[in-house]
Amino acid sequence: MRQSRASRPRLHKQGLMAIDTSKTIAAAGSGDTTASCWSCGDMRAAQFCHACGKVQPPLPVNYFSFFGLPRKLNLDVARLERDFYELSRKLHPDLNARADKREQEWSLEQSSLLNDAYRTLKDPIKRTQYLLRLEGVELEEQSKTATEKARASGEVKKQIVPPDLLEAVFELNMQLEELRANRKMGEDDPALAKDLEAHKTQFETKYEELAEELKRHWTHWDEAVDHDSGEERRGALDSMVDLLNRRSYIRNLVRDVNEALGN
Repeated sequence: MRQSRASRPRLHKQGLMAIDTSKTIAAAGSGDTTASCWSCGDMRAAQFCHACGKVQPPLPVNYFSFFGLPRKLNLDVARLERDFYELSRKLHPDLNARADKREQEWSLEQSSLLNDAYRTLKDPIKRTQYLLRLEGVELEEQSKTATEKARASGEVKKQIVPPDLLEAVFELNMQLEELRANRKMGEDDPALAKDLEAHKTQFETKYEELAEELKRHWTHWDEAVDHDSGEERRGALDSMVDLLNRRSYIRNLVRDVNEALGN
């Protein structure tokens, strides 16, 4: 049965992508477990009909569901890459150049969204942030863009100093202020610059350690999904949010030191 243009699903919902998979129509929350191919009427599967080979119209699923994956964070990245390249070849617009205009549009839309999904899931931090958004969690905004916007508007940017970094951050900020004051007076203090470099190295080490700590939280999340435990899931989410905010704060500290030192 052919779908009219007006009946097609919208494609740009936040946190969703409009692509279907054989494993995930129900998982995506559509409730449509018996969707049929628009062309031959057979049971549709994945992005294509296995009976007639036609590209299927997009349906809203999340990035995990698109690749036939559960909403977990420990991924087989090598498999993800293989699936990406296989789908890239099948969805390439050139392969559908002789199809009707509607199929060409579906091919372009799905190919674009395939790229978005792959870029998100292959990156550990983006993958974690995406899962948090799916779960309704927004991270504290501590990006460089937010910093620049706050400076331009005169507003105070929301930043929460992680408790375990309070003492080190206080000392670092004092040194940064001293360095900036010296620069204004045309003075140079090599010892102070050396101390700042040492502090920066310590924060960079901490930054890398957080990446390994994040993987442990992934495991806690995945186990909570297996146990279907809401309490465990909330605990894992809270831990990941706290870690990513600490990571973002440390990244900004390192950036501030580099800017102050002229690196």
